[in-house]
Amino acid sequence: MGVTASAPAKVILFGEHFVVYGEPAIVLAIDKRAYAKAEIRSDNKLFFRSLNLKLSGFFEDGNFRAEEGDPKEARVRFEPLKCAVDQVLKIFGRNIGLNIEVNSTVPVAAGLGSSAAVASAVTAAVGALLNVKISREDVFRISFEAEKFAHGTPSGVDPAISTFGGVLMFQMDTGFKPIEVKADIPLIVGHTGVGRSTRVQVSKVRSVKERYPQIFESMRETARIIVLEAAEALKRGDLETLGYLMNFNHALLYGLGVSDESLEWLINASKKAGALGAKLTGAGGGGCMIALAEGGNVERVLEAVQRAGGHAFIAKKIDEGVRIESN
Repeated sequence: MGVTASAPAKVILFGEHFVVYGEPAIVLAIDKRAYAKAEIRSDNKLFFRSLNLKLSGFFEDGNFRAEEGDPKEARVRFEPLKCAVDQVLKIFGRNIGLNIEVNSTVPVAAGLGSSAAVASAVTAAVGALLNVKISREDVFRISFEAEKFAHGTPSGVDPAISTFGGVLMFQMDTGFKPIEVKADIPLIVGHTGVGRSTRVQVSKVRSVKERYPQIFESMRETARIIVLEAAEALKRGDLETLGYLMNFNHALLYGLGVSDESLEWLINASKKAGALGAKLTGAGGGGCMIALAEGGNVERVLEAVQRAGGHAFIAKKIDEGVRIESN
């Protein structure tokens, strides 16, 4: 018998890049989920399979052996998950073998928090399988460790939103604060299909800060005002103001040099089709954009982004974070 758990993906609504310099950001959980199924094995191997990435392999005595897909990629994908499983086993108090099967509906390397959603789901599934008492705070802490293993110095935004769900305001020095949002936030997510490196985009912003410190400071202050105004608009369910603020936020990101032609193409297409606002989400330089639309315009904007070459889907805000699906 196995246990299946799932956790949601996310979009950054406001504040990316400036969050690195201590400003707030707003993150929203969306209804795309990563699933993880855990089963006990009769030996001591930790076996991982990713159905969506077509990778598999196992860890035994500190060594990794790939069975399906590129061995290097398999190791890179599964080592952070092993890090999460090891922490749950430590709480459990003994080593046992496990089969972990992952299936994610979240596009990978698109800025939607795929790896954190998988880590949260794996942590919850293994905890439930072994009857280990794991709180949501524990799931967050363990999946954050897995993210550190994978990405070096992540902010903690992704594991927080995949664990707790809903809408969160995040700031480096104060952590996470839920925002009460009653209204639906109908978003179209458009994936450019262009791969990007978060590290490259972050260093691009750093160089702007170093070359033009005064301009950067005023942009940073504006970014903060946009996020705080957006938090109030979200509480009121004021979609029109949210759209304007998304456009303002994107203009700042464009000024930093982190947008590119693939993103601009999709953003402009969405606005022509009647989106209230649109912006890149995540690191930029490819990856994904988001557009806000309402009523009959949602489908129209979706089709426009698809016609412009984006892999697009409608995303809804979801309040539920990590959960056990079946036991």
